[in-house]
Amino acid sequence: MKTAALFFVLALPFLSSVTQVCGFDFFYLVLQWPGSFCDAEQKCCYPNSGKPAAEFLIHGLWPNNNDGSYPSNCDPDNSFASSQISDLMSNMEANWPSLACPSSNGYSFWAHEWSKHGTCADSIFNEHDYFEAALNLKDKVDILQILSSSGIEPNDNSYSLSSIEEAIQTGFGFTSVIDCNKDVSGSIQLYQVQLCVDKTGTSFIACPDSSSGSGRCSSEVKFPSF
Repeated sequence: MKTAALFFVLALPFLSSVTQVCGFDFFYLVLQWPGSFCDAEQKCCYPNSGKPAAEFLIHGLWPNNNDGSYPSNCDPDNSFASSQISDLMSNMEANWPSLACPSSNGYSFWAHEWSKHGTCADSIFNEHDYFEAALNLKDKVDILQILSSSGIEPNDNSYSLSSIEEAIQTGFGFTSVIDCNKDVSGSIQLYQVQLCVDKTGTSFIACPDSSSGSGRCSSEVKFPSF
């Protein structure tokens, strides 16, 4: 009996750390501009379904914490199964395609997103509902239209980062986190827009202070065509 009690006491820190690592406070809905993925150094390959639409596409739905940390790879035994999202397949191909080379049907990309991020929200979503939640959220916001309404177009011109942030806040209602990358010539360009979502994965919210600021961006950023 004493041995069992001692084991439980020794195990408590481990159990606590597992719970803490896989807990989270909100989601990022991460939307990426395909033109910026494709003109970067790694290049891109269109998926088997063909060239995606020129719109901000889903990169992922990522659990995050208010302090800036995030959980990942929370349940290696909960593997991705494409059969679980068969009814979402056409929607996934259109809105969540893989642009990585070689061309693919997207299964490896989705498996990665589920394993790294989705399993950390499996107390809220099963696999099907996780992907469906991201698709539903994307349907609620059109970042390209919001930017275009403010005269910010994907025409290879450069725009001030502040004008992009202000356009999204005005048109969307909340602040966002802008992520940039570099094209092959080294120009810094608009790459991703991260929008904060409540822990239920259904409603957009204001991002916590820890997520303020935009990553890898300069004061002027290119918005490439696609």
